[in-house]
Amino acid sequence: MSEGVRRGLVLGGGGTLGAAWTIGALATLHDELGFDPRTAEMIVGTSAGAILAALLGAGASPHELYQHQLAEAVLEGPLAGQVFDYDHAAGGAVPLRPQRGVGSPKLIARSVRHPRRYPKTVVLSAFVPPGRGSLGDIGRMVEDVIPSGAWSTHPGVRVVAMDYDTGERVVFGEPGAPHIGLAEAVVASCSIPGWFTPAVIDGRRYVDGGTFSNTSLDLLVADSLPGGRPLDEVYVIAPMAARGYDRPRTALGRLERSFRHSVTRQMLLEARQVRQSGSRVVVLCPGQDDLVTLGVNLMDPSRRAEVLATARRTTTEFLGLSRAVA
Repeated sequence: MSEGVRRGLVLGGGGTLGAAWTIGALATLHDELGFDPRTAEMIVGTSAGAILAALLGAGASPHELYQHQLAEAVLEGPLAGQVFDYDHAAGGAVPLRPQRGVGSPKLIARSVRHPRRYPKTVVLSAFVPPGRGSLGDIGRMVEDVIPSGAWSTHPGVRVVAMDYDTGERVVFGEPGAPHIGLAEAVVASCSIPGWFTPAVIDGRRYVDGGTFSNTSLDLLVADSLPGGRPLDEVYVIAPMAARGYDRPRTALGRLERSFRHSVTRQMLLEARQVRQSGSRVVVLCPGQDDLVTLGVNLMDPSRRAEVLATARRTTTEFLGLSRAVA
């Protein structure tokens, strides 16, 4: 990798298995391209990507994240000696029965008054009953590497959530955003509507930033950056997007692929904006082999090891093909 090149890293949402896929892709980027994601000038994380942004910003390497996912002993870095139960930290593959009622009556009312203002996923999230799940273990893992109430030691870490009553995207870590601890921001970013209880911070409720945008790649448009200068390169890892589709036989599978298609379309629009502002954009997302391994339930932890291995293989093949074409 060239010295002095200003880089950005965008880590999208994708649940338990999406996080595993992202870690496999990060390890590949490091091994194949020599890109250490910890050196990125900006690191934008959403939902599962927010957890990894926090750990990278604290100094964890891709290979330490890989070892940690496999419950192997990590001997160096902020994860050294840490034991974490990835299989149960998010409550497992099935959510608790949600609470009664709708998630956000205020957001429903706003969307009725301004029907074109909000993405469809934002509006749909408002109708979902409030979840009962807890992300306390995730918050404590982040606090083990960044003290409670403190922000990342990496000044470019950004964590994306959504204000559940206004439907507005909130980018914690940006100037002007609510000043909170990194662990609080990560929990807010991961609070999937209907699955987890909305995060309450200073009297406001926040949910998964992926309801607004799975990647929020558009935050790295040059005009949005300090000084208005474009980054030279932006690497995007989007486990909920796809670069090839299969044809699932089940209704649930077809629904999941339809959602993936919409995520991909939005990400590509955002990538175009960033490219037009002057940055080179490299996108890594699952292909057909990955989709088979990931399945339709990305919160099912039983396939983490298989997803990690598949991501390493497919992203290595993809980068090798990309270099050959170039």
